Amino acid sequence: LGAPDEDSALTLLPAHSLLLEGKGYEAVALSALGSYGAILFSILLILPMRFIIDSPFNSYNILHEIMGYILIAITILMIATEKGRITDFTDKGVIPSILGIIFAFIVFIISGIFGLMILDFPVASPIGLPAPVLFPALAGLFGLPTLLTSALTKPTIPTQTIEDVEIEEKEKKSSILSIITGSLAGILVSIIPGITSATGTILAMNIRGESSRRQTIVTLSAVNTACAFSVILVLFIILKARSGAALAIQQLIPIEEWNTMNIPLNLVYLMASLLFSGTLSYFFTIFIGKIFAQRFTGIPYQPLVVATIVIIIILVSLFTGLNGLLVLLVATFIGLLPISWGVRRSHCMGVLLLPITLYFLM
Repeated sequence: LGAPDEDSALTLLPAHSLLLEGKGYEAVALSALGSYGAILFSILLILPMRFIIDSPFNSYNILHEIMGYILIAITILMIATEKGRITDFTDKGVIPSILGIIFAFIVFIISGIFGLMILDFPVASPIGLPAPVLFPALAGLFGLPTLLTSALTKPTIPTQTIEDVEIEEKEKKSSILSIITGSLAGILVSIIPGITSATGTILAMNIRGESSRRQTIVTLSAVNTACAFSVILVLFIILKARSGAALAIQQLIPIEEWNTMNIPLNLVYLMASLLFSGTLSYFFTIFIGKIFAQRFTGIPYQPLVVATIVIIIILVSLFTGLNGLLVLLVATFIGLLPISWGVRRSHCMGVLLLPITLYFLM
């Protein structure tokens, strides 16, 4: 969902632009490849991660002491590598690129100030459900703007081409590099608070240099999967939950700190289940993706987008009440800025990055 029209496709996700070219299945297959590759690579790094994060290297404690400066460096890199060009004033020289960076900085600052403002903003569920203020904030910054843009522009989704994805020998090496850099970035995301998979992808892409849309999809999927995999490992090493899934696991099973050579039994079970489910998911994704692509044009796309928007609004109302709807509204306006300006939406992560950075610096 949330596919743009043809004119704005290049400012959004590579997968969306492939979808508009009738290559949605190719995007799905590449994403599955990146995810499965990240699982296999992350499995190989289980023991090295234990030694690097904890004793004898104790990198987490070292990073924790300078975390504020690390977050500042990541923020600068994220903004400085903005590729968007603002051509409203001129399309010549470096001015459009400089304006793109300035606009990215503005999005980051506005999002950051918004994050500071909602830290203690009172939200309450009218039916007694948990009321996390970040739910409407993140839904507004990243969810609704894309859906609204798609609903208003009414993109035409072409018939999808169903072909097995062929990767040439040269691109195989590039895919392996994408998986490795994406996985390493995903591991970093699982350790450092406040940065997301989108930020991790930016880091990975800068490490590996320029790449195609196909490799961007592989890298992004590798980052996401490696992060999801690594947060479980990090939970057993530093006893801190870095995601909702890790928090749920922490509440469901006893977490034994991994401070010896022997891997905790519960961690072994979790790693085995992740490997098994990841393998099944890869083949199911390829299979179901092909079926879905064949029938995609028959799906009532616009009603589905509108229904999704309505569901998000209803959920926000149920979980966070009227104040949550206010947060959602403001966040949506902020989230529309990068889309309308043509800069990366990841700059909206200022909503978390700025407050967390200030926390570590103070």
